[in-house]
Amino acid sequence: MITEIGIAAGDIWHYLDEHGMANLDQLVKGTKNPRELLLMSLGWLAREGHVVLAGPETGYQASLKSPR
Repeated sequence: MITEIGIAAGDIWHYLDEHGMANLDQLVKGTKNPRELLLMSLGWLAREGHVVLAGPETGYQASLKSPR
C-alpha cells in the first residue's frame, strides 16, 4: 500500500506543478486515482512539507509549497 500511496503522491505533485492549485475533485479527475488514495497521499505530502493545504473556506485547496 505504501508504494501505491507514493505513486499517487507523485501524480499529485505533477498535477499541482502543472496546474498550480487544485481541490480534491480536480485531483481525482486529473490524476485518475481513487479519492481515498489521494487523501492518504495528500496527508503524506503535507506531512513531508511538499504541499500546502488551505482550509475549508476555500474548499480545501492544495498547492505545492514554494521553495525557500
